[in-house]
Amino acid sequence: MTESIQPNPPNRHRAVFATVTTPFYGYLLALFVGVMLISNITGTKGVVLFDDWLNVSLGPIQMNGLVTDGAFYLFPLAYVLGDVISEVYGFRAMRRAILCGFVVLLIASICFWLTIELPAAEFYEGQEAFRTVAGVVPQFLLAGLAGYLAGEFLNSFVLVKMKERAGERHLWARLLGSTVVGEFADTLVFCSIAATALGISTWGDFINYTIVGFVWKTLVEIIIMPVTYLVVGRLKKAEPSYQQALREARDETSDVL
Repeated sequence: MTESIQPNPPNRHRAVFATVTTPFYGYLLALFVGVMLISNITGTKGVVLFDDWLNVSLGPIQMNGLVTDGAFYLFPLAYVLGDVISEVYGFRAMRRAILCGFVVLLIASICFWLTIELPAAEFYEGQEAFRTVAGVVPQFLLAGLAGYLAGEFLNSFVLVKMKERAGERHLWARLLGSTVVGEFADTLVFCSIAATALGISTWGDFINYTIVGFVWKTLVEIIIMPVTYLVVGRLKKAEPSYQQALREARDETSDVL
């Protein structure tokens, strides 16, 4: 008696991605790198919000206002852009974006350092102010680059892996899940390395800074998720290669069935 061999079940939810053949990826890449560069400059300023009325004491944790940095309002956009790139173009395209951002941040830091070390003209009175704002603190630079690499890679990796399981379904889960993992890694790595460089010297302020940063970035992702949905949807329709990949996936399913 021969045993019949059943074909493998069709993958009805195969993940598809666009190839980089249109200018859209370039626009997203430029915006992503720009946001990262601006955030790394504005993030050197320590900020305390609502310290007049927000005072919490829980054992060793003392919270006198929300401790954050000057990039809190912009930096979450980097993860939104990372989600869009990963969802539409895949992990390989996002790796290129991360590498470009890393190189630009490194070049910017070297340029800031060289400019500070150049002899100032006698009429220039802003040397110390420029050094204070643009000075490269090795500890802060290491924190920014380490957090950036860990967070963005994990964000993209988790999103793509979730898409490989669900296909086009459950975009909201991918956006939220990848952000939680990526932002947590980024915030924890960055805060652990940069806290003392920012003047944070107590465990209470450190926990405050870390938790506030993580919760805030995650909330921003949730709040602007409808916009992310809109951008992703329009970009998928505008990318001919994405639509072609969808048709091929549907044809494969139809052939197997």
